[in-house]
Amino acid sequence: MDTYYKPEDLKKFGNIGEFQQELADKFFDYYGEVFKEGALTAREKSLIALAVAHAIQCPYCIDAYTSDTLEKGCNEEQLMEAVHVAGAIRGGASLVHGVQMMNQAKKKMM
Repeated sequence: MDTYYKPEDLKKFGNIGEFQQELADKFFDYYGEVFKEGALTAREKSLIALAVAHAIQCPYCIDAYTSDTLEKGCNEEQLMEAVHVAGAIRGGASLVHGVQMMNQAKKKMM
C-alpha cells in the first residue's frame, strides 16, 4: 500500500543537507549536542523525544524513538507511560484554552 509517509524515508534524514548543507550541518551539530548525556541521561532524553513525537504526531520520530528507547533499555510499559504523559499534556493544553473560549463567550453574552 502506498502511503504519504514512507518508513524508508527516515533513512534519508541525513540527506536534508543536499539543498542547504550549511544549515543542515548546524542543525545536526545542535541535535547531537542536545542528545548528549547531561543533567538528563540519554535514556531519559529518548523517552522525552518519544513523548514529544506523539504530541506532534511525527511518524518518523515515533519510529526512530521507539527503536531508540528500546535500545536504551526501556520496556513497553515505560514507552506507553511516556505516550500517556504526552496525551495528558496535549489534552490538558486543549482544555486550558477553554478558558479563552469562556472569556470570549462571557463578553459576547453580556
